[in-house]
Amino acid sequence: MTAWQEVASVAEAGGEMTVYAGAVQRALPPSVHTHTTLARGRVRLPYRVLGTLRTIALHDRIVARALPQLADQIDVIHTWPLAAMRTLETAKELGITTVIERPNAHTRFAYEVVARECERIGVALPADHEHAFNASKLRQEEAEYELGDYLLCPSEFVVKTFREQGFAPQRLLRHIYGYDERVYFPSSAERPPREGLNALFVGVCAVRKGLHFALEAWLRSPASERGTFRIAGAFIPEYEQKLAPMLAHPSVQALGHRTDVPELMRDSDVLMLPSIEEGFGLVCTEAIGSGCVPLVSDACTELCVHEQDSLVHTVGDVNALAEHLTLLHENPDRLAEMRAACLQAAPSLTWSAAGRRLLDAYEQAISSEGDRKNTAPESVLSGK
Repeated sequence: MTAWQEVASVAEAGGEMTVYAGAVQRALPPSVHTHTTLARGRVRLPYRVLGTLRTIALHDRIVARALPQLADQIDVIHTWPLAAMRTLETAKELGITTVIERPNAHTRFAYEVVARECERIGVALPADHEHAFNASKLRQEEAEYELGDYLLCPSEFVVKTFREQGFAPQRLLRHIYGYDERVYFPSSAERPPREGLNALFVGVCAVRKGLHFALEAWLRSPASERGTFRIAGAFIPEYEQKLAPMLAHPSVQALGHRTDVPELMRDSDVLMLPSIEEGFGLVCTEAIGSGCVPLVSDACTELCVHEQDSLVHTVGDVNALAEHLTLLHENPDRLAEMRAACLQAAPSLTWSAAGRRLLDAYEQAISSEGDRKNTAPESVLSGK
């Protein structure tokens, strides 16, 4: 979804886009030149046939072979992690500028911080979990980091994790993610007075998302006496077992995986996302667009502005999060003010705005690499 929105929004902003993707689930704008590497018509190669890594490696080889014929048409190549080693090598040989999407923090940092928190609370990740340490994936991603000219970072938190790993600041380009205002929008009906605060968590219920912090804070706050905390997302089984006593509280509702998240956001007062590490936290901007005030950790996007449209706490600071819940529980006027601030900020956080920011990042990459054509860049997006 993120890659699709990036392509569509950059095209809307005036960039000429050529896309090489394994498959395209939803038609892109007519101006986008689209090539599928792992699909023909309605038939696609399932990842399970060869395994995910082998399948995206096949995609990578196909894109790399196509590049020499396209070299004089391309200004910048935008790749995604684990899917671009040969593409990056070929681009370097051809002298084409490359940028690598970083949808999350530096992978080494993410592995380490999640492992520490799992050990602290006594939860083991499944071996195939995306944040369980995988030396092979880490080697490949770090090799890609070195091959690419620039890394596209959607938040200052991501930038910080790469700088701490020794990356030069000039290689770290900033952009943002957005939200679809046609899907996430406030309710048109006036909200009736509530007896208590209506809080929401959206995401995979895993240690890195900090749901245990949210539950601890909720139960420490008087908001839990009359309010409701709804959790929309599937659990890692061992994590769910660990949290069972808190999940059993009568104010807590574990909803499981949901397809009605926009409606849940429109019906909620606050969104809690106390992540211990994050790339951006798409649900933050989606909540803002829905008029649902984010209560988030400082690992989330800095587009959540503390005491304006959001309340931000330091990672792991349960007391601060509990205080934020109590503040809005006891001060409905303050909640209304922050909700109004969300709706005022929302137009600057859409995917259209994100597309203009990404196009600026492409142009910055091109200009930093030397004199090139003084036109809107054409981009090849090499996705999984």
